[in-house]
Amino acid sequence: MEALTDSDAMTAAFRDFRQKDVTFDSTALLDDLRTREYGRLDDGNHVYLDYTGGGLYAESQLRAHVDLLRENVFGNPHSVNPTSSAMTSLIERARDRVLDYFNASPDEYIAIFTPNATGALRLVGEAYPFRAGDRFLLTFDNHNSVNGIREFARARGAETSYVPSVAPDLRVDEQLLHKYFGQTRGSHHNLFAYPAQSNFSGVQHPLEWIEEAQAHGWDVLVDCAAFVPTNRLDLGRWHPDFVPLSFYKMFGYPTGVGCLLARKKALAKLERPWFSGGTIVAVAVQRDWHRPTDGFAAFEDGTVNYLNLPAIEIGLEHLESIGIDMIHERVSCLGAWLLEQLQTLRHRDGRRAVEVYGPPTWTGRGGTIAFNFLHPSGQWIDERFVDRVAERQNVSVRTGCFCNPGSGELAFSISKDTLIGGEFDAALILDEYIRAIGLPSAGAVRASLGLATNFSDVYRFVEFARSFLDVTEADVPEDLPPRMTC
Repeated sequence: MEALTDSDAMTAAFRDFRQKDVTFDSTALLDDLRTREYGRLDDGNHVYLDYTGGGLYAESQLRAHVDLLRENVFGNPHSVNPTSSAMTSLIERARDRVLDYFNASPDEYIAIFTPNATGALRLVGEAYPFRAGDRFLLTFDNHNSVNGIREFARARGAETSYVPSVAPDLRVDEQLLHKYFGQTRGSHHNLFAYPAQSNFSGVQHPLEWIEEAQAHGWDVLVDCAAFVPTNRLDLGRWHPDFVPLSFYKMFGYPTGVGCLLARKKALAKLERPWFSGGTIVAVAVQRDWHRPTDGFAAFEDGTVNYLNLPAIEIGLEHLESIGIDMIHERVSCLGAWLLEQLQTLRHRDGRRAVEVYGPPTWTGRGGTIAFNFLHPSGQWIDERFVDRVAERQNVSVRTGCFCNPGSGELAFSISKDTLIGGEFDAALILDEYIRAIGLPSAGAVRASLGLATNFSDVYRFVEFARSFLDVTEADVPEDLPPRMTC
């Protein structure tokens, strides 16, 4: 099972690749950056292809942040003393830098710091003014943190509708989407949510939907967590009402910090169900009364992760020194090659060895590829076995359901009828649920590319994939760990 990389073969493959894709040479700066800033990948012989799960930080980011902390004294920003004021100044610099990076006018947008993209989505879900007669519209292709907003809508009597994607490309049924856009009534509040890029398949959905939906009276939430690490988001051109994102997915460090970019007029509609320290102007216990503050402060509960927030500015400057367009081009070149190579893998008998989910070409895709390895019989190779082999070969990819059940249900041909009768009670673990509804496995394998990916990474991953050629069901050990959760 061990796949060994032949350097001569890789050199020949790289030469052929460059001849076919001449634009790749324009990204040569990233190879030098890989050596200088991400040398630990090669020092540890890592193949890291889990950028949709988390980006990687550059060494210079760490040095700049540590130097800042070492050379200064910073206090809790909820005060006016010298150390607190110094911290407040850096936080506001980071906030302004975020708006500037996304070309978001401060007259139109506010940047609200959150623990992550999920925290940003919760802010919208819990405070959106859903009422009976309101609508929550979302695509099948959404992260669970977006799906979860339906619980807030349901609790307040609003109607939730899903727009399906269509297999095998897993693109949204646009004809039905346009029909849904026209189904608004009166002065009701209506929220439409979709991802700019699927965290499951890498499919990129049109940003043109933003204007169309808004023209029909919808507020628009665009999940950009998987999109912005390798794509330009220009909020001077596009004007979604809510944009959740996580900075660690963009530049690796710091973790535990995300953002909600919100249009001021959309933010004014939100009704927070509670208040906390830092979110009010004044409060009285005896009068049972409080006055909320305005703007970002009304949504940043308690004390923000203040020592980490300056690292956002450092990370954004790192991205800008490279150029998001160069990162996009690098990922597109390598991703297209990897996608093609995976689809050409065949077992000895000529049967395909990989089933890719989503479009078969790179058009309209981002840097994420979801697939399953196949036995010669056509059955999926258990993703837990893939994990075991990947660990031996120092390959980091993601396996499982990726918190995107809508895309998974379509990709794996799971019908609504299949799910009925397979209710998940408290006594079940995931493996038992899978057996109850008759699935052959728990999900898929996901390889995702980012700013530090080079040709060696994707070549070695293809060699890793070749180690599954002609693997039969009998070759898979029986001692794989049980799946407890998705």
